[in-house]
Amino acid sequence: MFKTAFLFPGQGSQFPGMGKSLADTYPEAARVFQEADDALGFSISKLCFEGPEDQLNLTEFTQPALVTVSIAALAVLSSKGLAPDYVAGHSLGEYSALVAAGSLGFADAVRLVNKRGRYMQEAVPSGVGAMAALLKLPEGKLDEILAEAAQGEVVTPANLNSPGQIVIAGHAGAVARAAELAKTAGARRAILLPVSAPFHCPLMKPAQKRLKNDLDTTEFRDLAVPLINNWQAREIRLGNDAREGLYQQVPNPVLWSGTIRALAAAGVDRFIEAGAGGVLTGLLKNIDAALSGARFGEAVDLEKALSAPGQLQ
Repeated sequence: MFKTAFLFPGQGSQFPGMGKSLADTYPEAARVFQEADDALGFSISKLCFEGPEDQLNLTEFTQPALVTVSIAALAVLSSKGLAPDYVAGHSLGEYSALVAAGSLGFADAVRLVNKRGRYMQEAVPSGVGAMAALLKLPEGKLDEILAEAAQGEVVTPANLNSPGQIVIAGHAGAVARAAELAKTAGARRAILLPVSAPFHCPLMKPAQKRLKNDLDTTEFRDLAVPLINNWQAREIRLGNDAREGLYQQVPNPVLWSGTIRALAAAGVDRFIEAGAGGVLTGLLKNIDAALSGARFGEAVDLEKALSAPGQLQ
């Protein structure tokens, strides 16, 4: 018998129109969007369905929008009788994963990430920070490159997405220097990312500090389904560990390769990405060629998601 993990995407997967087909097709998804609107006090559903794109890309709106689409997708999957054995989420997606695991209430989640996005945006003045994706950097080169590029500034790993994709973050000058050094060291590409803040690096510590009180005053129940967390890539089942993970992930790198490997080691062989886009599904084979998955973020995706094969059927 195979095991199923639900994966939940993070920032960068957003696009105007996301989730609309779910809300139009499935009443349970429409109810999720209404609950998010009520919890936030503004229409996040209209922003998801219609944009405008520049507003949707503002971090404080992007984050609750993506969580809402993920939980709408989850509601449909649940209504079809599909339940996960494990959950995981990429950065912001860990909030969605904790909702799926029964640890965090959905209304609490969208309110928390609305604040989280604002705190992250305000932690670093515009233009001071940057992020870059390093593709196919030869193994063993990263630490040396970052040390040489720093020159008294911050530049650290932000997302260890797959063996061939590492994202770095920090001060703009240090990130630019690291990108050039990576190309010299043999990286296939080094791409500066169009982001509004340098996420998952020490420059986010002011945001982490502001978020602490919000996390401490929110109820986190013990998990009904185990989660592999971001900052340690380890299995957690306790509500206190869930809260601590959301606190620690803010200035620390997302260990996504480790997360997927931990799920595979636990016997997971069917992955379903619930939410906008298909970034995490695309990363699976880059992490382990034996793994495959299906995405579900639009109504047309349902049949494939329900029939996504496990390796051990």
